[in-house]
Amino acid sequence: MANRFATAQSTGAMRRWGPPAVVTLAAMAALTALTADAAARQARPAPPTEATAPRDAGEPIMAIVSIKTQQVTFYDADGWIFRAPVSTGITGRETPAGVFALLEKDPDHHSSLYDDAWMPNMQRITWNGIALHGGPLPGYAASHGCVRMPYDFAEKMFDKTRIGMRVIISPNDAAPVEFSHPALFVPNAQALPAAPARAETLAREAAEAARTADEATKAAATAARETASLTASLRKLEWRKTRADAELAYADKALAAAKTDQAKGRAEEAKQKAAPKAAEAGTQLDTARADAKSKLDAAAAAKDAAKAAAIRKADAAKAANEAKLALEPVSLYISRATQKLYVRRNTHKPWADGGEVFDATIEVPVTIRNPDKPIGTHVFTAVARNDAGLRWTAVTIDNSDDAKDALDRITIPQDVLDRIAPTAVPRSSIIVSDEPLSRETNYRTEFVAVLNNQPQGGFVTRRPTVDIPVASGNSWGDGGFGFFFQRNWEPQTGNTRRRGDQFYHPVQQGSW
Repeated sequence: MANRFATAQSTGAMRRWGPPAVVTLAAMAALTALTADAAARQARPAPPTEATAPRDAGEPIMAIVSIKTQQVTFYDADGWIFRAPVSTGITGRETPAGVFALLEKDPDHHSSLYDDAWMPNMQRITWNGIALHGGPLPGYAASHGCVRMPYDFAEKMFDKTRIGMRVIISPNDAAPVEFSHPALFVPNAQALPAAPARAETLAREAAEAARTADEATKAAATAARETASLTASLRKLEWRKTRADAELAYADKALAAAKTDQAKGRAEEAKQKAAPKAAEAGTQLDTARADAKSKLDAAAAAKDAAKAAAIRKADAAKAANEAKLALEPVSLYISRATQKLYVRRNTHKPWADGGEVFDATIEVPVTIRNPDKPIGTHVFTAVARNDAGLRWTAVTIDNSDDAKDALDRITIPQDVLDRIAPTAVPRSSIIVSDEPLSRETNYRTEFVAVLNNQPQGGFVTRRPTVDIPVASGNSWGDGGFGFFFQRNWEPQTGNTRRRGDQFYHPVQQGSW
């Protein structure tokens, strides 16, 4: 209406002012249109383009995908190093916003969901099929949930990243900023340099304990076999003595019952034969028992020794495993939804079905002040060492609270800090979120959490991981990984939504 009104006024003026004025007004109108078009072009953001930082690039620590601007940026310890346009999921199959990490890499991957589609230089971030990979980029969201990158760019980045690298998918633009806070890990100046030697020593002790346990087990097994044959021999002698005693007792009864001299003679003769046999059987049994006692005692001692060696082996393996894990970057996840703290570290042990196994033996309650108040989703990453210990950055992708206020509200249990902070190294991270862990978080993943206030079509349409081993309670493990099989704990289903300020979990469809 306003535009039509302005046009009508201009037409009337032209009629009143005549041809010269018309020419002048036409020129002014053309100039205004050109100026407005230029302003519109200037206001519209330029499409993302591939770029490389004008400096030597370090190893990538994280990648941040912006769904809003359809761009991915890789960062090392000193800032961004590579940028490129991407194509994320279409409406109905949206790429989930959230926190992920690289789980598997395949240079020549083909989709098992979409007609064997080629996904070159695939870098997986969930086992249900979300990944970064090379693909066509039409200039807008066009995938079924994955993040497509330019083919050459995907190939270049494939060789630079490693399993466990953080991948953050943000609904808007996000970037790491320098950050410091008393709650962040501060490594111990003495423990940190001593950690490798300690891990090596404990590994040797664990190996020695394992050899000792194996030898004790073999010795106990040999002793058990010997005592088994010895027990059989004793039973045979006991049976013979029982039979000889029975024959002697029968002869005594026959002698007592004899009425004639002839009967008494036969009974007496039988008794004279039975008595020495019973005496001999008793002597043999006593001798065998005496000889067997020392062997049975030795077998029992060997069995006890094997049990004790097995306990020492488990304790040594646990200590060695903890010392080895202490050399790895540690990731800590704090969920307001579950009021729990989770810890994960990569064991670098390959899994037969792909990927590597992550240790998840630490899972404990955590105190969050004002637990009913949203806290946001923030990722704090140790990017490098400095004089204070570690230099940290923060990335916020859902800012109900700012990063500092979020950490201010959390009290991390001291025993957890004592276990992981002294040897914390670059690439360690703390994630604080309103979200529970996704059901995709399992024994072959670091943390997977999606923002439930954002569309997740490309996530919910994929088959979820089921029957996954997870950590039990607040146990510290037994030298292995501390897993048992069950459905995920406090699962974040793909289509969970907030109801007010609470979380509820609709029933997942059973048909895929």
